[in-house]
Amino acid sequence: MSILPPKLLETIRSRADRHDRENSFPHDDLRDLAELGYLRMLVPASFGGLGMSLLEATREQARLAGAAPATALAVNMHLVWTGVAKLLHERGDSTLDFVLREAAEGEVFGFGISEPGNDLVLFGSTTTAEPSADGGYRFTGTKVFTSLSPVWTRLGIFGRDDSGAEPQLVHAFVERGCEGVEILDDWNTIGMRASQSNTTRLVGAYAPADRVFGQRPLGPSAHPLVFAIFANFLLLLSSVYAGVGQRALELGVEAAKARRSQRTGLTADQNPDTRWKLADAALALDGFMPQLEAVARDVDEGVDRGDQWFRALTGVRLRATETAKFVVEQAVRVAGGRSYRNGDELGRLMRDVLAGAFHPSNEDSVHSTVATALLGPLEQHPTGEDD
Repeated sequence: MSILPPKLLETIRSRADRHDRENSFPHDDLRDLAELGYLRMLVPASFGGLGMSLLEATREQARLAGAAPATALAVNMHLVWTGVAKLLHERGDSTLDFVLREAAEGEVFGFGISEPGNDLVLFGSTTTAEPSADGGYRFTGTKVFTSLSPVWTRLGIFGRDDSGAEPQLVHAFVERGCEGVEILDDWNTIGMRASQSNTTRLVGAYAPADRVFGQRPLGPSAHPLVFAIFANFLLLLSSVYAGVGQRALELGVEAAKARRSQRTGLTADQNPDTRWKLADAALALDGFMPQLEAVARDVDEGVDRGDQWFRALTGVRLRATETAKFVVEQAVRVAGGRSYRNGDELGRLMRDVLAGAFHPSNEDSVHSTVATALLGPLEQHPTGEDD
């Protein structure tokens, strides 16, 4: 059962075109969702939240994305941090319990991880993290695709600390209004416009000691924080694109029933080619959705997939974005030229779905991860070249 009332979803859908056209943040959507308790979805009931599972959250995010993909993508970043804190708490780690408490009190968490040109993602950082004598850190660097930029009150960031014998990656939260944090007004993309995922510059931005966490070495790591971030980020992200695909299929069916051929006098739903296209789109979704739900359920239940976890998580993410793109393309072919106009919902989905190519992990990284899970790491020749 969804916590999102159908009437609210229709209201949010009715706003999406305006926010896309104006390149504006959906403050109205966020207000309504916050009043509903949506931002507390993954906060345990003992902390004042709704106590929902990750599986339930993916279902809700798919529904929200079916109404307004950019709103869902923005909200996703807050849900990721609450999901990370929840997962750690359930496994006996109270490090991020303050995230759960503050989320229950109405704080909004942003996700400042992505950096320009950093294909190491969580395994390295171009941001510097300089330790202070009081145990805090000052961060200097650039974060991109920082969704929720107009409204976050806490921003989760990380950087590289080279002060010790071995470099370390350090995570922390900084507060809005903190000296050294600059949010650029540079989000002018072709899709997912309402997410307002602006660039954030950090110039000595200070995080106090009680907001510093997750110190770990460079490179791939078994640190619980790494798994928690990957699991929540990739599955919640996948749910957004699942919702895009589901809505595109609905619009394709509506278009097929509404279009009538001047040549035959029949509606397009009676055309075998149209029927094949929509059936092919539906089959793609039917194959992906059980995969998303199975992996989310395994995270909730603490299933041990061993060294195959990252194969599963990155695989879901790639299939989600590629499936959504395929379904949207099929629906556009069925709807025809009308979807190529500004203001058409399917046309907006056609632009929104392209953002899927830019989220980590990218196509090359996913295939490398899966190949390593199957075949082991690449061997190195004495010359240093890959075998």
